Amino acid sequence: MTARESALASPRLRRLAQQRPSAAAEQEEHCELCGAPIPAQHRHVLDLDTRQLLCACRPCSLLFEREAAGGGRFRLVGDRRLRLEQFELSDLTWERLRIPVDMAFLFRSSRFERVMAFYPSPLGATESRLELSDWQQVEQANPVLSDMQPDVEALLVHRAHGARRYWIVPIEDPYRLVALIRTEWRGLTGGKAVWTDIERFFDELDRHSQTFDPIRGAPAPERSY
Repeated sequence: MTARESALASPRLRRLAQQRPSAAAEQEEHCELCGAPIPAQHRHVLDLDTRQLLCACRPCSLLFEREAAGGGRFRLVGDRRLRLEQFELSDLTWERLRIPVDMAFLFRSSRFERVMAFYPSPLGATESRLELSDWQQVEQANPVLSDMQPDVEALLVHRAHGARRYWIVPIEDPYRLVALIRTEWRGLTGGKAVWTDIERFFDELDRHSQTFDPIRGAPAPERSY
């Protein structure tokens, strides 16, 4: 995502950061594809050209379940969330990825035909250039990553403050984290409040995720939220 694309997406990020919208906010939500009213809990469609997330009603969501719909420009964001147990990512391998902070999300871009890495910052989502060979090592050690859906699923990494937590999530989840940090960060270190909110974000993600163990394999798919 370029700086321009991050700026374009920022209104959506702020809305995604709201955990419990008010009743008035629910009434204001509309499908950004057809204009129909929608509830607070709804699906999103990703515009592959701008990287914007668009709120979608149920009929539009069903339409974009087909990849060919919309000329291939739009893709429905899924709702699979996997907490990855026994994930193989050593400190040395992480250093080789050259991501300057300890939180990041990585996804396959069908437009650029490569894996892209971003990290949240007070300025928004910032790209970190990723060497293909370094990513291949991570993928070989963790075959579950080869099943990620291009564009709309991401590996979310949380290694800050000694954490070692990893998930496969819908792309909207990292955007929500970006929104939280962008709006709540204060000073050089962020401040105590934002780190409390960050940990709450990851704990909430855990509660809505299924556990993936490389020995047991993937759980049966189910709607999480």
